[in-house]
Amino acid sequence: MTALGQHVDIREVSLRDGLQIENPIPLAAKLELLEAVVATGVKEVEATAFVSPSKVPALADAAELAAALPRYRDVEFSALVASPNGAKRAIAAGLHSIEYVVSAADGHSHANVGRSTAEASGLIGEIAAIAHDSGATVEVIIATAWDCPFDGPTPAHRVLDVVSAAVDGAADRVTLADTIGTTTPRRVTELVAQVRPLIDEIPLGAHFHNTRGTGLASAYAAVTAGVTRLDASAGGLGGCPFAPGASGNIATEDLVYLLRDSGIHVDVDLQAAIRAAGVAQTVVGHELPSSLLKAGDRLLGN
Repeated sequence: MTALGQHVDIREVSLRDGLQIENPIPLAAKLELLEAVVATGVKEVEATAFVSPSKVPALADAAELAAALPRYRDVEFSALVASPNGAKRAIAAGLHSIEYVVSAADGHSHANVGRSTAEASGLIGEIAAIAHDSGATVEVIIATAWDCPFDGPTPAHRVLDVVSAAVDGAADRVTLADTIGTTTPRRVTELVAQVRPLIDEIPLGAHFHNTRGTGLASAYAAVTAGVTRLDASAGGLGGCPFAPGASGNIATEDLVYLLRDSGIHVDVDLQAAIRAAGVAQTVVGHELPSSLLKAGDRLLGN
């Protein structure tokens, strides 16, 4: 399958996945990053997470941040949840798009949410019902879809079992996540080929980390295999606090550069994305791994 001429939706995840491993920053700084991210033209933004503040203190102000979202009418904001109660809190805060993470590996699932994969999968239907009853959508994100820091390589059948549970539970979207940045293009293509027949018309997304330098190549492989939605983070900010060694989401600006020059259409303006990466670096106060933030766009030289 060729990707030339295809359109790919990019979801900006710096405000949630990006900030979750950082020391808490003021709400005003998050709003500054939000403003810069929206200015890129991105249509989807993962804004925050309604999870335990004791586990993820960086996102303890989820409701306060959510109160600022309605001013941006052209962006679909989503929030991650780990339980039915989290889904209820997100809906109450005004979110219309819910993400529920299920790890395909028991080791990471227990570290992340204190449940087995089967137990977490069993909640998909309840969370989907909470969302749908309020006119919201629910997306199931399958973490450790390729490898787990505790259990090693994830057998494909475990991922397919979660996909089937998502379909049976009436999920509106499914995303495969390379939580610790270990997968490679061949493995991406193979897993996507097994997943796509199970989801029918449900949109399939992917989330990659560049921890071992393969994130962008894996993202391109996913697109050529038929994935239409990719997550990325301004500056490459982020990682998973419950997965040792997980770091470095693929940088939004690096991804836009790759896709644009490959003839794949995206809604994100590259120069605005580089500026957003600069804001992300400023608000967290340390250097980020983005290549474009350092080198600039070859066409414009900045």
